[in-house]
Amino acid sequence: MTIYFDPVDRKCKSHVGAFPRGTDLTLAIYCRMGGEENFSAESCTLLLRRDGCAEEEFSMQRTQNGFAVTLRFHEVGLYFYRFRMGEWNIGRGRLRRGEAGAEGEWQITVFEEDYRTPDWFKGGVMYQIFPDRFARSGALPAGGGHKIMRQWGEQPYFRPNEFGQVLNNDFFGGNLNGIREKLGYLKELGVTVLYLNPIFEAFSNHRYDTGDYLKIDPLLGTVGDFEALVGEAGELGIRVVLDGVFNHTGADSRYFNLYGRYPTVGAYQSVESPYAEWYNFHPFPDQYDCWWGIRTLPAVNERSESYRNFIFGEGGVLRTWQRRGIGGWRLDVADELPDFFLKELRKTVKAEDPDALILGEVWEDASNKISYNVRREYFQGAELDGVMNYPLKNAIISFLTGGGTEQLRETIFTLLDNYPPQALHCLMNILGTHDTVRILTVLGGKQCRTKEEMSRASLSPDERARARELLKMAAVLQFTLFGVPCVYYGDENGMEGFADPFCRACYDWEHSDDDLIGFYRRLGALRGGALHEVFRMGEYAEIFADRSCIMYARRSQDRAVYVYVNGSDGEYVAHCDSGYEEYFSGAPCGEKFLIKPHSFGILFQK
Repeated sequence: MTIYFDPVDRKCKSHVGAFPRGTDLTLAIYCRMGGEENFSAESCTLLLRRDGCAEEEFSMQRTQNGFAVTLRFHEVGLYFYRFRMGEWNIGRGRLRRGEAGAEGEWQITVFEEDYRTPDWFKGGVMYQIFPDRFARSGALPAGGGHKIMRQWGEQPYFRPNEFGQVLNNDFFGGNLNGIREKLGYLKELGVTVLYLNPIFEAFSNHRYDTGDYLKIDPLLGTVGDFEALVGEAGELGIRVVLDGVFNHTGADSRYFNLYGRYPTVGAYQSVESPYAEWYNFHPFPDQYDCWWGIRTLPAVNERSESYRNFIFGEGGVLRTWQRRGIGGWRLDVADELPDFFLKELRKTVKAEDPDALILGEVWEDASNKISYNVRREYFQGAELDGVMNYPLKNAIISFLTGGGTEQLRETIFTLLDNYPPQALHCLMNILGTHDTVRILTVLGGKQCRTKEEMSRASLSPDERARARELLKMAAVLQFTLFGVPCVYYGDENGMEGFADPFCRACYDWEHSDDDLIGFYRRLGALRGGALHEVFRMGEYAEIFADRSCIMYARRSQDRAVYVYVNGSDGEYVAHCDSGYEEYFSGAPCGEKFLIKPHSFGILFQK
């Protein structure tokens, strides 16, 4: 027996991806009998279960080539399904295709009818900045307290102190005015969204240990500097997105005040503190819930009415910064924030600005993630607009470092199948972040076991040359697949660096990789030109794939772009409609064209 079921083929599933409540869905499975198999395909049953519920059976109607059934979904949530044909179970197999005997289920995601995501974000280009390390305007500030000021370009501190702690208290003076002065550079890269790691007052250089949510860190500048940055960026068509760190504060904050640096009475100092109910002590004061056990990051109690009012209320954190013109929020450790909190956050953000963006830090498939034994509801219409696309990042790296195309293809099909279209096109497509090894270092293949080794290691000229070519391939995938590419500052200039803090070094403005920067500019221009609609919400279709080469199309209503990446030593002959040319070389494609070894291309009709 030969069967065919592919959930990203509309002949099999009438809606590709998730769909709104109240929608009719037709599922069709095709089969062909052959050989001498002892099998009868007189009937087929759909086995469907709502998440957490028992499986139900639905008889499918015979069609000319198989069986089909149409159902209407009235409730938001996740559903899982498979088929039974005669004595055979048909489940999700390789590349999400139907296979007899396979145990896997497919997923259906049903979301609220009024689920909308910001159109301005789709089709754009994002750029992530670690504020202390991108650019500095003016003299190195004095610092103060335990903040140690460093000269631009020195290696970040990585060795623990005498107590075994890495304090992250070395600062290089990157600031908001430095970012303002580089807005022209960002505009040339095609950037439309600027994502800033935390900018609120904090003790550490990463500022995830918030000290005061309503104050710009003095080392970065003033509220006036921030408003000037937002305003000037806006004039260039660039919106600013801030990092929202709402799962924990700093121990060294006006709310917890472990060291007594603030004049307020913090939760650590007294059970009578107005912030006492923000935290969970057991017992007071030295034992308290922390983020991943890190005592400098006491976890907040999101059920605290006082805390929620501080974040969501009139004059609260969200409204204060949105009224200063930001485009939205990236939510740190979104999977640590309970669903009720995310729902209230969305209502607040969208009430202030319906077009504001809400991105979540989620490292897995966000449609079905289980966190702390609870199935999350990120993409059912009441929480997030998009998430950081770690699955795609991992799949691209696997492909380009010898793993073949299968993980990439499987990831693409999974995202297409499980995510709502409006969230799919708001994915934050990353190759590196402040939490990961620099992408050039990853692609260079050099391995280190200790921080001491990392501090001394760099790519050899040959390793770097090879990594640069692989980075171009990776960037082509990042910029042309569904979602919004996010460039981590300096990746476009070939910055290297192992894990934190080496991935957070200062941008080297004295040395420029003009070829690589030029390549990123071309990619940015591609998304911002006549083909913008193709990349904004264009459909995806796989054209060809084997173990080492993949070619796909992105299509809007009246335009199509074809992309190929060949990671092998082999050559391929591809067929193309007349009038197409390769974007980077300008060479016409003709009816047939050669895909060379270890090459990439973007084909479009001029």
